[in-house]
Amino acid sequence: MRPPARRRSIGDLRELTPARVGLGRAGAGLPTEALLAFTLDHARARDAVHAAFDTAELISGLRELGLSPMQLSSRAQTRRDYLRRPDLGRMLDPESQRLLKDSRRGAAEIAMVIGDGLSPTAVNNNAVNLLRYLVPRLAGDGIAIGHTVVASGARVALGDEIGEILAARMMIMLIGERPGLSAPDSLGVYLTFAPRIGCTDAERNCVSNIHGAGLTGDQAAFKVAWLIREGLKRQITGVALKDESGDATLQRIEKPV
Repeated sequence: MRPPARRRSIGDLRELTPARVGLGRAGAGLPTEALLAFTLDHARARDAVHAAFDTAELISGLRELGLSPMQLSSRAQTRRDYLRRPDLGRMLDPESQRLLKDSRRGAAEIAMVIGDGLSPTAVNNNAVNLLRYLVPRLAGDGIAIGHTVVASGARVALGDEIGEILAARMMIMLIGERPGLSAPDSLGVYLTFAPRIGCTDAERNCVSNIHGAGLTGDQAAFKVAWLIREGLKRQITGVALKDESGDATLQRIEKPV
């Protein structure tokens, strides 16, 4: 006979998730420890939104990987504008448009944008580390990143305009995701085949939750490289391209004897 299954407790659940579960009560409110932890995480999330975008360090790291980034800006010239006017973050400012058009040398196979998004902290902490794994994987598949752009005040759709100007087959957008209470520094990667102004989110694939307690750089690079390779082969991204890459880190499950 099998031994009776052990009853699961709230403590077991806490080990599986960073979500706030079973915090307890102190009268009509939270215990002091839980309240202080919530307040700290909320402050970290707010700080991530308003953090400085360390473009100098980012550009230096990209150059070490053999990339030649150019620096552009959206029409959101201040963080205040960026947060209040999302539409401005989806369009290049006139000077950036001119610089990008002048840099164009024929159609690009792959273009990549690294934008600050809603969490510059996420990009500062994770973008270069991810690319250390992604660039060699793509090179092994015979895929070279052509144009590389570091964009300030960027929303995801800014990559559509950049990709259209460069006539890129595939746009890779690395951007800081909206900070959460458990992950203020989560990086997202958006992939769009045949980018153009007016693309919808249904035409993109996204690999998200890239940070110290989420997907590692190596795990994320594995998924992103698979999606890029298959997207180019099938000439599609978005809802028509499902992530069937599997997970390189999962241990093989043996069948019982």
